[in-house]
Amino acid sequence: MKENVLITGANGQIGTVLVRALQEKYGYDRVVATDIANKPNQDVQFEQLDVLDVIHFEELVTQYEITQIYHLAAILSANGEKDPLRTWEINMNGFFNVMETAKKHDLKIFFPSSIAVFGEHQPPESTTQYTPLIPATVYGISKAAGENWAYYYRSRYGVDVRSLRYPGIIGYQSKPGGGTTDYAVEIFHEAILNQKYTCFLAENTVLPMIYMEDAIRATLELMDAPKKNMTVTNSYNLAGLSFSPAELAAAIQQKIPEFTIQYAPDFRQKIAESWPQIIDDSEARQDWHWQPKYDLAKMTADMILNLEKQLITTAI
Repeated sequence: MKENVLITGANGQIGTVLVRALQEKYGYDRVVATDIANKPNQDVQFEQLDVLDVIHFEELVTQYEITQIYHLAAILSANGEKDPLRTWEINMNGFFNVMETAKKHDLKIFFPSSIAVFGEHQPPESTTQYTPLIPATVYGISKAAGENWAYYYRSRYGVDVRSLRYPGIIGYQSKPGGGTTDYAVEIFHEAILNQKYTCFLAENTVLPMIYMEDAIRATLELMDAPKKNMTVTNSYNLAGLSFSPAELAAAIQQKIPEFTIQYAPDFRQKIAESWPQIIDDSEARQDWHWQPKYDLAKMTADMILNLEKQLITTAI
């Protein structure tokens, strides 16, 4: 059977890269990108969609004979704290629209969760798959609830829904979209353009991260894995690398010696302190042989190389 794929929230940090990866995998005419905002500049089949509009959503599923949905549309952690009720409405009701449509049309679903589902009473240096979920943000609460609903739809209705708890994602392809780990992308832009950066987290705040190429590869590998291998029925822990702002700054200084950094922690510091430092993703490594390819040095070198090309091209 030929796969036809729909992505919600396709204009976001992950979506812009995932769209291209799915086009390469399935073909241009098999991928439909959707977002509440206007069509992006990239070459893509695009439909404007509010994920709260279930009628339009189902019309698109029928029109394009969709078989898989990658549901990325959500309000992230830092932006979510500015309007918690709106965040809950979009993150949860949008997800219900996806799952109800999947149940009706027998669709395969990817639902991104997050390390934001963790909170108090976690072991910060070895946060395992079944660590209790006590999230500190409405974004984390919505993702934890989504994981439980994914389990329910999978066990109750047989919906093939798969999920990853993404760490902070670092990529050069687009600017970040309102998350607490955004500093790890912003810092590269500022290092290249201005050789200085003021970080909104404290220098020794260690958080789990993953490079975009690894995150996309993990997503596709999970979706391709045999269903019988899936022992985790809510959302898989996913690990890439862990570091602090100070460690990242030191890695950048190896490539840009004149770069300097200052620290001015804001409200996002408290959010970061509620998250784990190191993720144990043993189940992902066992069930579908997950293995990251990028360490801090390799990621830093690739970010600077690609961002310099991108920023020079934009300047011209």
